[in-house]
This record gives sequence, structure tokens and C-alpha cells, in this order.
Amino acid sequence: MISDAPEPHGTLTIRTLAMPADTNPAGDIFGGWVMSQMDIAGAIAAVERVNGRVVTVAVEGMTFIAPVKVGDVLCVYTTIERIGTTSITIGLEAWVRRNRLDDRQKVTEARFVYVSLDEAGNKRPIAATA
Repeated sequence: MISDAPEPHGTLTIRTLAMPADTNPAGDIFGGWVMSQMDIAGAIAAVERVNGRVVTVAVEGMTFIAPVKVGDVLCVYTTIERIGTTSITIGLEAWVRRNRLDDRQKVTEARFVYVSLDEAGNKRPIAATA
């Protein structure tokens, strides 16, 4: 899944600023913080496509490419990769804008799988698009 694309692939789904409270002892942003931002973005894309509730069931092939630094603007891009009967796979790329400028760098990519649920918390079939 790793690509050397010079531009992000997918739809910009969230942007957020990396803050000092999210750092590890080395001063880099915790990978878990980046992963949670990607999960949020993936869930947004999945909810919009299935038109309802989803839960994360798997993270596949997460690759950390470069560290995120304090002050970086983290931008997460999403792409729907697969739609099953009740599950949806979202491809994600996380890019940073260093010093809030246009200098972008890809820092992480992954594939998250979500399952569509009904109001009672049971698996719900995903409708075909019109």
C-alpha cells in the first residue's frame, strides 16, 4: 500500500494541529495520537457512505513513514477501497504541513475496516449506491 505519490490520494477528511501535550519523551507526536486521528477520519468517511453507525473492527497495514512534530498540521485523506455486505474498508493517508506552510510530507498510511451497525448494535447490510 505504500506509495511514493507526491500529492495526497483521497478526500481531505480532517485537519488538526499537533500540540505539545501529544508528544512522547523524544518530542515527537505519539503514534497512537496519529492513529486515533486516522480512525476518526476513517469513521467519518465510513459513516457518510453507509449512512449510519459504524465501529472499527480492524486496522490493516499501518505504516509510519516519518515523525509528526509539534506545530505540524496533520491532514488525513480517505478513500473507500472496498464495500462488503456489512463492512467497509477505508484507505487512509496522513500528511503534515510543516510549520503550517504548503511544504507537505506523507507521514503515515493505513487501511481501517469498519462494520455497519443498526440501532440495536447488530450488523447491518450496507446499501448499494444509487
